[in-house]
Amino acid sequence: MMNEDRSGRRTARSRVATALAVVAMAVAACFPVAAAPTSSPGGTGVASHPVGSQVAAASPSVAAVTIAPTGGLPAAPQVPVASNPPLPSVPVGSIAPTSPQAVPVVVDPAVLERALKTRLDQARAKAGIPGVSVTILWPDGRSWTGTSGLADVGHKLPVTADTGFALASVSKTFTAALVMRLVEQGRLKLTDPVATLLPGRKLDPRITVRMLLDHTSGLADFFRNGTIDPPLQRHKDATWTPDQALSYVGKPAFPPGRGWYYSNTNYLLLGLVVEQVTGRPLADEIRGELLGPLGLHNTWYQSVEPPIVVPAHGYRLVRTSSKLRPIDVTGTSEVVPFRSVVTAAGGAGSIASTSGDAANWIRALGQGEVVAPSTLVEMLKDVAITTRYHARIAYGLGLQAVPVLGRPAIGHSGRFLGFRSVIRYFPNERIAIAVLTNQSGIDPMRIATPLLELALPPLPCPPSCPAHR
Repeated sequence: MMNEDRSGRRTARSRVATALAVVAMAVAACFPVAAAPTSSPGGTGVASHPVGSQVAAASPSVAAVTIAPTGGLPAAPQVPVASNPPLPSVPVGSIAPTSPQAVPVVVDPAVLERALKTRLDQARAKAGIPGVSVTILWPDGRSWTGTSGLADVGHKLPVTADTGFALASVSKTFTAALVMRLVEQGRLKLTDPVATLLPGRKLDPRITVRMLLDHTSGLADFFRNGTIDPPLQRHKDATWTPDQALSYVGKPAFPPGRGWYYSNTNYLLLGLVVEQVTGRPLADEIRGELLGPLGLHNTWYQSVEPPIVVPAHGYRLVRTSSKLRPIDVTGTSEVVPFRSVVTAAGGAGSIASTSGDAANWIRALGQGEVVAPSTLVEMLKDVAITTRYHARIAYGLGLQAVPVLGRPAIGHSGRFLGFRSVIRYFPNERIAIAVLTNQSGIDPMRIATPLLELALPPLPCPPSCPAHR
């Protein structure tokens, strides 16, 4: 899809936008979900969080487990939810398509950029975030990258457009894209049993590739095992193997295909599936199939590739008398936040990038330039399945589908100890945004939302509004 001509790309964008609208309406009609609370103001309860719980919190609903209502099985025990889940402020049921061609507001670009920068500085200061980088892309070719705060608090080094950040679970979108490209090529099927692809792993033969992608496998999250944190933090510069990480996987949350549970184990295994099918390391596949062809020159697979740009330090936030104090958690290696946790994550969270590359990535994926539009539709279909299982944020095959300011959007969020990020693409408006921060306690949507209020065109006026009277 990456070599498709402009006419083909326009067609792809139209098909993707239409497909997302159809999926969104189906979800709203069949599986309405009540509005979920947003992250609590301040969100400072991360001082005592272990490394694993921060990594696992790369999903807005880390441990939302609900057994399917059919089959008469008892509900699995609830697992504690992360204290700062980036939950949408609008219920999934409110996702509805806007007009295919929203009419943009004519604004002087220079005026808009000044307003965006002012609002970014205000939002960052109010949230107490050490540093942030934001990129917004518009369909007419315009782009804006705004930075605020410090990449290195100790040395008072500011965040720049070239500052890198750990993407954490945003990395899952890359792994999912590789898997879906293999499906397109006929080298893999979504219905393939993972136990056959990865013999010797002692996996339940009922678990399929699709179940790993949409987190319905029931596999426990190795990062949610509290005993993993001491060794991760005790030897931050150690390189973990998949076998080490998988040794911390606990008992299944439910039988395969009978519920939804966000688990990093799924994507660590998917990375191994990619390697098994292609015969190449996951890092090489990501570089050769995605980063190189898309021109994402400031993105790299950590621990395997050296940093392409200087990465920010990562911080956890501790509440002192009247403000948040950032505590540097960065290790001594070039891997951020530190080598042990990144290498343990594997295909679930090993990529680092700039906000510019992250925004270009989600736009390319959302516009059907990475996988075929029909494949992207397939990735979104499972939103209906995971919503039925009461996932607290609608999840497809490696993509979240969420409403933002009343508009459908797709993307992913991510969190490591010391880093938190979000990427979103709006198919109707063809606008992309990436917000990368070097802290793990504050939801980056608190930065994204006020900026999108300025950047997005107004919603169409319904027939009942005064303009139509």
